[in-house]
Amino acid sequence: MGGGTDLLVLVEEGLAQPSHLVDIRGVPEARAINWSSSGSVTIGAAVELSTIAGDSLLRERFPALVEACAAVGTPALRNMGTLGGNLCQRPRCSYFRNGFACWKTGAHSCPAEQGENRQLAIFGTGPCRAVHPSDTAVALLALDARLHLASSAGQRTASVGEVISTSDPTRETLLRPGELIVAVELPAEASSGTQTYTKLMQRGAWDFALVSLAAVRHADGTVRLVLGGVAGSPWEVDRSVEEQCASGRLAEDDVDSLVDRALYDAHPLDGNEYKVVLARSLLRRGIRFVAGLAKEP
Repeated sequence: MGGGTDLLVLVEEGLAQPSHLVDIRGVPEARAINWSSSGSVTIGAAVELSTIAGDSLLRERFPALVEACAAVGTPALRNMGTLGGNLCQRPRCSYFRNGFACWKTGAHSCPAEQGENRQLAIFGTGPCRAVHPSDTAVALLALDARLHLASSAGQRTASVGEVISTSDPTRETLLRPGELIVAVELPAEASSGTQTYTKLMQRGAWDFALVSLAAVRHADGTVRLVLGGVAGSPWEVDRSVEEQCASGRLAEDDVDSLVDRALYDAHPLDGNEYKVVLARSLLRRGIRFVAGLAKEP
């Protein structure tokens, strides 16, 4: 347990029954931010989101991550919630959270497909249609972050996409038994450039993303576009769209066709077609921003 902002709620809701809780915030390395001489940075998994959001050097070099942390919940939640916890939190699907039979609770069905699904996924075909709730995962995937993982069996590193996955509908991460995220490493190549994280919510604060977007143009010209709130894990936009944005030959007339291509695989349910409209708006703004057609996203 880090801040406990999700785990303790799961315990109260009967969705987690731990026999013991181990508070990792006492481990010094878990709450450290260490910069290397090359410009990369390693952030301990127990660093509070408010600490990241208020760090001036991180804001200068990795603004997309800082903006994602600042968009989480309320000041009180950001003061308690940690980076590792935000990455590993469980979905807010009302069926799962209220104990209905579904993939997350051990059944082999998704009641949301024919039920209340306004908040759920528009990409992927299931079988679980819950969306991943993490803001930071979206930004970190766009920034090509690596996760440092540890267990009694040893240590390893993996990309965000390798750990936060929809390949198992009963889970949100592919962490191995007894394994936890101990740190997040951001490469020097992902620093500076053009970066933004934008989050659309039903309320102005203390809410999860209906749709979000991390749009990053690295110093070498490569572009990353990652959507949140639309799938069971952060959704990487088609690589051909990113390559076209990075080509340096993008005109205003090209933007809409790229947005269409990015949304080609969207399969909204009967209650969440509005998310396609929101995603279209965010993508248009993000593409124009990373392509240099707009000074602000």
